[in-house]
Amino acid sequence: MEQSVSSINPANRGEGLTLRQAALIAGLGYLLNPVTIAEFVLYPKLVIPGNIEQTAQNIVTHRGVFVAAIFCYLISFIGDVVISWALYVLLVPVNRSLSLLTAWFRLMYTAIALFGMLNLVHVYRLLTTPDYFTAFGSDPLHAQADLLLHSFRYDWSIGLILFGIHLVLLGCLIYGSGYIPRILGILLVIDGLGWMTDSSKPYLFPTAPLGFISVTFLGELFFMFWLLIRGWKIRDPTGPS
Repeated sequence: MEQSVSSINPANRGEGLTLRQAALIAGLGYLLNPVTIAEFVLYPKLVIPGNIEQTAQNIVTHRGVFVAAIFCYLISFIGDVVISWALYVLLVPVNRSLSLLTAWFRLMYTAIALFGMLNLVHVYRLLTTPDYFTAFGSDPLHAQADLLLHSFRYDWSIGLILFGIHLVLLGCLIYGSGYIPRILGILLVIDGLGWMTDSSKPYLFPTAPLGFISVTFLGELFFMFWLLIRGWKIRDPTGPS
């Protein structure tokens, strides 16, 4: 059954982009996001947990792979800005203020993630510039690289708490939208709570067995498929009921 937002006042809708276009842009933003390539292919190939000497050697030997990982992260975070914009337009008819707040939480997450990613740039320069090896020596150089690699993870982890809040707010907006299935809103709220819990684990409950939480992260995947498959059927409001 085709969904409609005809009962929503068009004065509340964002200008310059239809709801269909916003849905497809957000869906494509999710689909084309290369963060999984960086996280599950490139980064693990080089960074060996607990073995900074081998990690440093891998980065020096496979510089192109490390640079590719950095750019995958960069592109994915730029994509987050586009997704944030598209989702704001998609959900502004529901509640303009809440939609704006939701977008800001994702943008704050993106800013923190981008800042954390700069640590990878510093690692690359540190390990591939011979002058640094001469100035610091092997052990101090590796210790500095190890600290920067961990800082990237720590910074990103804090940012993901804000990302989780974004998903909770996004789920609430979707639940009350009337033109996106409520079940997706519920799944995104669960998804957001999962990210908030998982990202807080190293600080609040480091020994708790929370591996099962990764199941909750599927909410965005279902949302992406809906945006790509059904998003083009959303009707823009034509006037109040």
